[in-house]
Amino acid sequence: MAANSSSPAFENFRLFGSAEDDKPNPGFSLGFLDSQQPPLPPPPPCLEVLSSEVCSSVKYNVEPVTVGEITMFKGRVSTQEVFSLSNSDLVPGKYEGGLKLWEGALDLVKALCGEVENGHLSFAGKRVLELGCGHGLPGIYACLEDAAAVHFQDFNAEVLRCLTIPNVTANLTKKAEALPTNPTESDAESVACYFAGDWSEMHKILPFASDDKEKLSENFNGYDIVLMAETVYSLSTLKTLYRLITQCLSRPHGVVYMAGKKHYFGVGGGTRRFLSVLEKEGEMVSKLIAEVADGSSNVREVWKISLK
Repeated sequence: MAANSSSPAFENFRLFGSAEDDKPNPGFSLGFLDSQQPPLPPPPPCLEVLSSEVCSSVKYNVEPVTVGEITMFKGRVSTQEVFSLSNSDLVPGKYEGGLKLWEGALDLVKALCGEVENGHLSFAGKRVLELGCGHGLPGIYACLEDAAAVHFQDFNAEVLRCLTIPNVTANLTKKAEALPTNPTESDAESVACYFAGDWSEMHKILPFASDDKEKLSENFNGYDIVLMAETVYSLSTLKTLYRLITQCLSRPHGVVYMAGKKHYFGVGGGTRRFLSVLEKEGEMVSKLIAEVADGSSNVREVWKISLK
C-alpha cells in the first residue's frame, strides 16, 4: 500500500536556487547514445479517434482495480497483438507504453479522491483533459465525478481503440447501472472524446486549445483541469509538454494535476525536471500533494500546478 508523506504536503515548491543549475548538464544529454541510435521515425499524425472505432480484433479482458475506497475497471490487452512487440514497456517514436498500467496513474486517482473529499477540487460540470492517458483511469475518475466533458489523449491511436475506449465504456456502464430509475440532470453522462498524436501538434485538434498568444493572455476558456500521470519521463519532451499545457489550460483558474517519479534514471526526466521548466518559464506555481515511497519503484510524487 502506498505511503503518503505528510511533512512535505502543501508546501510551495522552489527547485533551483543558484545559477549553477542553469548550466547545461551533459549527464542528461545522452549524446553518446544518440550517435549510436537511428533517428526516431516521424510522429503519427494527430487525429480524433471516435468511440465507434473501438478495436474488436484484439482480446480485451476486464478486471477490477481498487484505488483507496473506490473500485474501477481496467482492461488487459497484449502488446504483441496490438503492436507486434513482446515484453516492451515502450519503443520511442513507435509505442509510448500506453498499454501498461503505471503506478503514477493509481497515485493520481488516489490523490484526486483526497482532493475531492477535502473540498479542494470538484469535477462537476468541468472540462477535463488527460494527457498521455493509456488506461485513462484518472480521466475515468473525472467522468465518475460528473465532469461535463473528458478528453483523453495518447500518442498511439491503437491504445485508444484497444484499451482506453473499452475502459471508459466498462466504467461508465457500471456507473449507469447504479443510477436511480429517474436520473436527474446532475446524473448526465460525461462527454468523452479521444485524440491521438504527438504533443507538438496536439493543440491543432483539441477542441479547447489555442496557439494564439493574444487569446491565451486573456480569460481563455480552455480545459478547467488537466491530468497527467507518468508523462515526464523523457527529458527531451518536457518543454513540448509544458507548451501544450499553456495552449489548453483555462485562464485564470485552470489547474494541472501531475503524477510521476521524482527521477527516471537512464532517460533524464522526472517530476523535478518538469518543475524546473515551470520555474524557468515563470508562469505557474506548484504544490506537492503526495509523496509515495512504498519501495516498489523510485519515489513517486503528485503535484498540483496552477497559473500565477
